[in-house]
Amino acid sequence: MPRFALVDVNNFYVSCERVFNPRLERVPVVVLSNNDGCAVARSNEAKALGIPMGAPWFQFRALARRHGVRVLSSNYELYGDMSNRVMEILAGVTSDLEVYSIDECFLQVESVLQGHGDGLRLGQSVRQRLWQWTGLPVCMGLGPTKTLAKFANHLAKHHPAFDGVCDWQALTPAARHAWMSAEAVGKVWGVGPRLAHALQSLGIWTVWDLHQADRDFLRHRFSVVLARVCSELRGTPCLDLEVLEVPRQQIIVSRSFGRPVTRAGELQEAVAMHVARAAEKLRAQGSLAQMVQVSLRAYPVDGGVSGEHVLSLPQASDDTRVLTRAVLAGVRRLYQAGQSYRKAGVVLLGLSGRSGEQAGLFSGAQGDDMRARRLMAVMDRVNRKFGADTLRSAASGLDRPWRMRAGYCSPRYTTCWEELPVVS
Repeated sequence: MPRFALVDVNNFYVSCERVFNPRLERVPVVVLSNNDGCAVARSNEAKALGIPMGAPWFQFRALARRHGVRVLSSNYELYGDMSNRVMEILAGVTSDLEVYSIDECFLQVESVLQGHGDGLRLGQSVRQRLWQWTGLPVCMGLGPTKTLAKFANHLAKHHPAFDGVCDWQALTPAARHAWMSAEAVGKVWGVGPRLAHALQSLGIWTVWDLHQADRDFLRHRFSVVLARVCSELRGTPCLDLEVLEVPRQQIIVSRSFGRPVTRAGELQEAVAMHVARAAEKLRAQGSLAQMVQVSLRAYPVDGGVSGEHVLSLPQASDDTRVLTRAVLAGVRRLYQAGQSYRKAGVVLLGLSGRSGEQAGLFSGAQGDDMRARRLMAVMDRVNRKFGADTLRSAASGLDRPWRMRAGYCSPRYTTCWEELPVVS
């Protein structure tokens, strides 16, 4: 029988900040979204003050001053690097893993359990290793299905009696019934607020109610997906570990500006930076793009007109230089002098695998194509090793005064030489 485990880092963004700044321990901490707009992560102390997820910063600024809340801008380079370290450590536990999100990972552990005796011992061992090697606190839930592992992780995170690890199969039938009956149906993985409301209107209020529901009724009234969730709650695996990442059908990179942008040159710098990010993702999944879409968003209060433009490439490509030339042409077509723009974005479309690449009738020599591939590979390796934008196109700008606001950003402790932590 398969055994699944879900490892989840507690308050991930806040925990990453606390690793390198111990002064943040046991004080309320909030991490803000792009342009320091809304709360996207909160420490337990901040949650206790009643600061909700997604709350605009200006609404709780006074409360933050009264209670000494530490506010930080999102430091995505730090969070991404710490996430990679966590996943590498978990890959050392088992090669059968699925990276579910930046701070969550499913493991298939039935073979690993043979060497650890039971799930609780394995869970505490993984928690100790991650704490010792990264300084990040995690919880683990184990179960015979992914849905039960996710539910067990929820219990481990919110109930101190589990000491950070909940093995569903180690609980007695009476305990399982009690925990399922105590938790609302919205706590089940895949049951969002709208679906939970619909289920409640039918008398399905708790996890236990969903566990007992008629699967045929759920399939016909809602979907086959919800019927599978019900089966998983009963211990029947319906969801396999997704160890292979499915290539994306489109790649989007879009950001708001830190201030209104009126100059065409600054818009071109922004889309050049965005398409460079998108091209890195494109090469990472081994795909080529046949089309590029450029979008500009103006301030509607100023009577501005937003626009989008799709450009077809003569030949599918993953070369940052080729894609950059296309998006710069898109900006020239869309830009209107005198307008103030608040956001720009790039979408790569018509993605296909490199194995199906077809040479163009007027494309360059094969040697030129190989040189371009090697150049892009070198650029990607350098940027992975020394940090994003170490190598970049001149078209993406140098000073970038239009970049998003990040007035409370911590140092990039692990990815920037100039910002490494110093021990004195």
